[in-house]
Amino acid sequence: MARLAFFDLDGTLADRQSALSDALTCLCRSRKLSPDAEQWLRTALADRATIGDFARLREAFGLEASAADLWQEYVGLMAAAVTCRPEVLEGLARLRAAAWTIGVVTNGAGDIQRAKLAGTGLASLVDGVAASGDLEIRKPDPRLFELAASRCGVSLADGGWMVGDNPAGDVGGGHQAGLRTIWLRGRPWPDGLPSAHHVVDDVTDAIAILLAETE
Repeated sequence: MARLAFFDLDGTLADRQSALSDALTCLCRSRKLSPDAEQWLRTALADRATIGDFARLREAFGLEASAADLWQEYVGLMAAAVTCRPEVLEGLARLRAAAWTIGVVTNGAGDIQRAKLAGTGLASLVDGVAASGDLEIRKPDPRLFELAASRCGVSLADGGWMVGDNPAGDVGGGHQAGLRTIWLRGRPWPDGLPSAHHVVDDVTDAIAILLAETE
């Protein structure tokens, strides 16, 4: 099997939830948004965010700022707030040193996902990125995995791994793409979804499994 490992970004490599809370607190303060508008935003952006969310916010609350300006401020604040633990960065560096190709397959707008990768230091450890906003398709669509493989300069036909916290998107999508899978335990497991090849509590445990494959 090829030494190819795809990782999910939010909730797997990076902590989106704490970053989201911090970024929205800063955004609402700088734009002097009402408590109702802040609550609307926190609900709307709980799982993912697009510029369309800010267009709806602007319309609902009569904001003067353009949706594009609000979105760009949000992207910058998220990039500054999001974190990746040092041990995760070190684990990915070890994978690269062991001749693994590393890709990120993520649902989300391309500009904000790449800003997060740059802000966390992950960008320099990744060979290719496929964000759902690039093609307007989302995991588990296997075409997103194919795009990631292409951007990494490899072929899915040679096999590989997908690591993530979303059962349907990451594990189900990985299976559809012909990959072996590692699930980060946490979300409810849907009925009828095939099991992951491994189940772990932390992405560093997944990295350790991959490294053991090459020893």
